[in-house]
Amino acid sequence: MVQAVINIDENTNRVLNIVKAKFGLRDKSQAINMVVTEYEQTSLEPELRPDYRAKIAKIVSGKHLSRGEFKKEVA
Repeated sequence: MVQAVINIDENTNRVLNIVKAKFGLRDKSQAINMVVTEYEQTSLEPELRPDYRAKIAKIVSGKHLSRGEFKKEVA
C-alpha cells in the first residue's frame, strides 16, 4: 500500500464525501480507489488495462485460448 498526502479542492472533497456515503465506505482513500477503478474500467484504452496485459502475456507465452474460451472471454 502506498500512502500519499494530496491537496484537493473543496468540490472534490464534497464529491469524495458523497461517494463515501453512497457506497458505505470507511474513508476517503476507499472512495478514491473506487473512483479510480471506475475510471480505469470505463476510460482507459484496453491495451493499458492490467487484465488486457495479462491476456497478451498469456498469448505471447503460447498459452492460447480455445475458440470456445475465446468466445466466452469476448462476450
